[in-house]
Amino acid sequence: MSETPTIYEWAGGRDAFARWLNAFYDLVEDDEDLAELFGGAVSEAHREHVVTWWCEVMGGPAEYTAHHGGYEHMLGHHIGLGITAEQRLNFVTLLSHAADLAALPDDPEFRAAIMGYAEWGTRLALQNSQPGADVAEHAPVPRWGWGVAPPYIP
Repeated sequence: MSETPTIYEWAGGRDAFARWLNAFYDLVEDDEDLAELFGGAVSEAHREHVVTWWCEVMGGPAEYTAHHGGYEHMLGHHIGLGITAEQRLNFVTLLSHAADLAALPDDPEFRAAIMGYAEWGTRLALQNSQPGADVAEHAPVPRWGWGVAPPYIP
């Protein structure tokens, strides 16, 4: 490879993210504490929108920004939720487990990148969901990269 692939490309594109996030939301629906955040079930529309978000963040097409309102729209889904620290940790743990279930690439560099974003994003969502939170109302959709460990290509 002459160019470093995006995380989106390394994962396998939209199909891989859809497989992963659907496995994740299936786990969420079986988790009483997290399912309550979604009214007991995660709609197909929500699943599709989150796949579109993750794809954009990980270097795929900017479809969430183009069709769903970008950062401001995502922020609006978290305001007032009152996410707990335990729910946040459980959310991240299930994302990691779902990555295994969905057979995403298991190299440490890739997993560190996606779970790094999961940690950052869920901590931001936790803060923004609290009553009276002082939120950044306008920001670009983040574009996540490899960080300190680019993909391992033998």
